[in-house]
Parts: sequence; structure tokens; C-alpha cells
Amino acid sequence: MNEFFILMKQELVVTAIIFLLLFIKIGKGIQHSSLLSLVQFLLLINFGAGFFFNQSGWLFGDMYQTTPLIVFQKNILSLGVYLISLLCADWLKKTEHLPEFFMLMLSALLGMFLMISSGNLLIFYLALELATIPVAAMANFDLHKKRSSEGAMKLILSSAFSSGILLFGISLIYGITGTLSFALIPGQLDGSTLQLLAFVFLLSAFAFKLSIVPFHLWTADVYEGSPIAVTSFLSVISKGAIAFIFITILYKVFQPMGEVWYNMLVILAVITMVIGNLFAIRQQNIKRFLAFSSIAQVGFILVGMSSGSEVGITAVVYFVLIYVFSNLAAFGVAAVIADRTGKENIDDYKGLYNTNPFLCWILALALFSLAGIPPTAGFFGKLFLLTAGATKASYTFITIAALNMIVSLYYYLRVIRAAFMDKNENPISTIKLGPSVKLGLIICGAGIVLVGLLSWVYDYIHSLSL
Repeated sequence: MNEFFILMKQELVVTAIIFLLLFIKIGKGIQHSSLLSLVQFLLLINFGAGFFFNQSGWLFGDMYQTTPLIVFQKNILSLGVYLISLLCADWLKKTEHLPEFFMLMLSALLGMFLMISSGNLLIFYLALELATIPVAAMANFDLHKKRSSEGAMKLILSSAFSSGILLFGISLIYGITGTLSFALIPGQLDGSTLQLLAFVFLLSAFAFKLSIVPFHLWTADVYEGSPIAVTSFLSVISKGAIAFIFITILYKVFQPMGEVWYNMLVILAVITMVIGNLFAIRQQNIKRFLAFSSIAQVGFILVGMSSGSEVGITAVVYFVLIYVFSNLAAFGVAAVIADRTGKENIDDYKGLYNTNPFLCWILALALFSLAGIPPTAGFFGKLFLLTAGATKASYTFITIAALNMIVSLYYYLRVIRAAFMDKNENPISTIKLGPSVKLGLIICGAGIVLVGLLSWVYDYIHSLSL
């Protein structure tokens, strides 16, 4: 029993917070501002709990596993959820159903924790559904906005479609190998045509969740229609969790088919980077802009995954950590401006530096990091992804990836130019930031700078990957 509580510590803490919020909801309740402060404190405890009493082990046969690397991955997701609660505090205080929102978000986080720790395809599928269905309800949380309902509908339909594809792939795997265990499946794989078909179905389902081209068509509409708190969760937490389990599936379950999925990843990475960049250039809405930016970033993650080694694991986990700080900083600034002014277009950001220099500098740091400009952490993250991909890839593949980094500079700098240099007769007025929002932006800004400069962070992740 002690082993159970230690190994499932993070899942149990999240479950306890969900039940506490449920009791608060069915009771007399408390004021939103006080409740939000309480939730932020509980999320901070949840993040801190991931650093104590950790050990490796298995539970429920081979269905649940915990390793130091898995614990670290969960800590990254917990940090992201805590930052979202800080950065989107203004919107959260105004929403009518604050306890329900966090119950849904934490239920999705619980599903992601179980998904990352899964050692069996059945548990993986159930955890994936737990991580997906609450997010669809969250996407519809702006109840008075039609496009929020449209975004939620598109998300639930695309999720149902991808889940059906995944289930079909899992059924084929079980029929071929006679097992659903991650540990036993590799010994049964021989690269037959039916096994390749099963893998293609699994890969397609992951491509939907990660917004890999050509399975990305739902992304921009859902991001635009959802509240920015939900968009942040989808862009950072959800994609990070899927990337973590995807790399486990590739490296452990389908390791004997490495040559096959390597070629698939190379093709998908190239078209995802190119399409994501080309469509990001055309966007005016900041949420759609960041949606296509995130699609392009997934292409770079696939470059790191293609290495098939511990270096690839390290590069992907390191990049996701940096991505949490960078993307949440950008969404945090967008959330503040949208909540106070209702403006979401890039042209509205013209002259922002004259009235809100702090917000402008945080936005610039975030976009520089997403673009991979030194000395921000994003530069080191993309450098290590390209280095990992270069261990196995051709020079042509790495050159295409590097050229896409150059293309991304154009649209990231377009936003920075609008904020710092372009004039606006009616600029966004000075915004007074609350303490929660300011703390969240400072944490993100510090993370963007320090994670790249502190080399021991990468070394620590690499030691966990071994």
C-alpha cells in the first residue's frame, strides 16, 4: 500500500484537488477571487509534490509504470497548469463556473498523467479519452459566444474520429501480437503488411492529437473559438503530454520497426514545418497565428524524435519544457489584452510598447524564443532538436528544418515590429496587471532566459533519459 501511494502520488494529489473542488461546489461555495487563490495554492502544492518521495516501479501488473523521467514529464505539465491559473486569472475570475472549469482541467491533467505512465495500450486509450473529453467541454466555456460552441464541436468530432482510428489500430495490434503490453509487443513484430497498417492507424491518431499536417485542420478554428486559457492548455499541456507518450510508443513499442517510422516522421516533419510556417504568415488573429506557430513547432519536435535514441528523448523533453515557458508567455500577454480590451488582431498590437512596455518585452522574449533566436532558451531547444535529428538524418532533412527556422523569423518579427515600431492612433491603453498575472509573466520570462543558459538542466534531463 505504501508503494501504491508513493508511485501514484501525483495522480492522487490531482484527484484530491478535484474532490475538494467538488465539495466546495456542492457546498455553500466561496467568492471567485478567494477560490482562485485557493486553487492556485493547491496547484503549486501539486507541482511541488512531484519533487519528493519519488521512486521507480510498476503497478497493476505491467499497466502502470513510474520512472524519474516520467515524474519529470508530469512536473512539466503540472508547472504549465499552474502558470495557466496565474496568467489567465482575469478571465477566470469573471467566468461563471470557476470550480467546474478547474475540475475539467484537472481531470484532463489526471488523464495525461495516467497516459504518460501507461504500460498497456488499453490503459493508454482510456487515459487518452479522460484527457480529451474534458477539454472539449472547456472549449465551450465562453457560453455566450457562438464560435466557442463551434470550436468545441469541431474538437469533439475530430477527437472522436481520431479515437476511432486509434481503437482500430489497437485492435489490429492485439489481433497480430495477442497482447496489449508495451513490454511484450516488440517481440511479436516482424514488419508484416498488417503490422504496418496497424502502425499507420496509430500514427494517424497521434497526428490528430499533435496537429501534424495533414491532420491539423481542426486546430486553428478550435484555438480561435476557445477561451485563451483553454487554448493555452491545448497548445502546451495537451501537446506536451501527447509528445511524451508518442516518443515512448515509438522507442519502446515499435522499436523493431524503427526504419519504417523514421521515414514517416521525416516526411511528416517536413510538411508540418512548411505548412505551419506558410499559414502562420497569413494570420491576423493572434490565436490563429499561435495555432499555426504551434503546428510548425510540432514539426521541429518530430525532427528530434526521428533520432530514435536517448539524445532524441532528451531533446524533446527539454524542448517541451522551454515551449511551456515560451508559448504560455505569448498566450499570457494575449489573454491580458483580450480580456481587458477584447482585441485579438495583430494590428491591434501596434504601438503596444508606448503604453505597455512590460507586456511588450515579455511578448518579444516569448516570440524570440519560439523563433529560436539566441540567447533565449528556444535557440538551445531547437539546436538540440536539430542535433538529435542529425545523428540519423540526411543533410537535406536538417537543412530543410534549418531553413524553416529562418522562415519563421519573418512572422514572429512581424508581431514584434507591430508592437515596438509601428504607430497607432488609437493604441491599447495602459493595462494594470494583477499580482497573479504579473507573477506568471515573470516566471515565464525567467524560464525563457534561464533554462537555456543553465546547462545543468539539459544534463539532468539527459541523465533521466539514460
